[in-house]
Amino acid sequence: MTEGNFVDYIKLYACSGNGGKGSVHLHREKYITKGGPDGGDGGRGGHIILKGNQNLWTLHHLKFKKHLKAGHGAHGSKSRSTGADGSDVFIEVPLGTVVKDTDSGKILFEITDNGQEIILCQGGMGGRGNWHFKSSTNQTPRYAQPGIPGEEKKVIIELKILADVGLVGFPNAGKSTLLSVITAAKPKIADYEFTTLKPNLGIVEYRDYQSFVVADIPGIIEGAAEGKGLGHYFLRHIERNSILLFLIPADASDIKKQYNILLDELRRYNPEMLDKERMVAISKSDLLDAELEAELKTELDKELPVKYLFISSVAQTGMMPLKDLLWKQLNR
Repeated sequence: MTEGNFVDYIKLYACSGNGGKGSVHLHREKYITKGGPDGGDGGRGGHIILKGNQNLWTLHHLKFKKHLKAGHGAHGSKSRSTGADGSDVFIEVPLGTVVKDTDSGKILFEITDNGQEIILCQGGMGGRGNWHFKSSTNQTPRYAQPGIPGEEKKVIIELKILADVGLVGFPNAGKSTLLSVITAAKPKIADYEFTTLKPNLGIVEYRDYQSFVVADIPGIIEGAAEGKGLGHYFLRHIERNSILLFLIPADASDIKKQYNILLDELRRYNPEMLDKERMVAISKSDLLDAELEAELKTELDKELPVKYLFISSVAQTGMMPLKDLLWKQLNR
């Protein structure tokens, strides 16, 4: 999937259908000149329904279809005939989709299961026909109910990626390179910061035909929790990951300090992120000789409070131990 096709934020206008009017009709036929009321009910207006689809990974299909309207219910007719219901409109969305009210920012609901259906805008109820209103004192009512109007909503639809492992790190830490090595994904890779502007997903093939999903999240900078850099546009994707894999390059001036800055940005954005499993991968370890690596290992054993390992995506060293460790953590 190209970067331009990854859409994770859409503003949408949705309007459900109006209910049909109830019928005002008095039964008339040959030899029956004064039949009773037999006006039918109006049909229900169409709903706007969101449905989870596990085969979708982006909101790109909604990019050019931001106004959605369901069908109106048909009016009732004679012989107590109920009008047809308006046609429903189904919007298929990826799992992990969050729907918010545009004005208040309040979360209305989330779609997390395949096939899950939630009504975004309820269709208006059809009006009742005049036969409902006959009584001993009013045997020929000449009125019926109008249909109820449909709902109108302006909503924001956001995608929070559902992945097993999220790669977290500063720009140019080697996240995209790692993703390209351990999965079949082909993210954009270059020697400058913010090469990745949209999250990339890849499926890691593990032993015995097992697999798990890794998400490459655009790089964090200090102040991301306040919206600096790509800010909230990528931090929300980390919320759905089971494990956070922090990538810190071996040539960083202070590995523990970088880890703490990254952790602090996550905490300030959403403190619940600190409850997730965390691991650290020291990338670009091909830059270290054996002596430097041993020295760094002694230092990190004292300083880092989480599991860590040395990897090199370019030299493809440490890849299998990394997969083993991730799989073990995912299936604890």
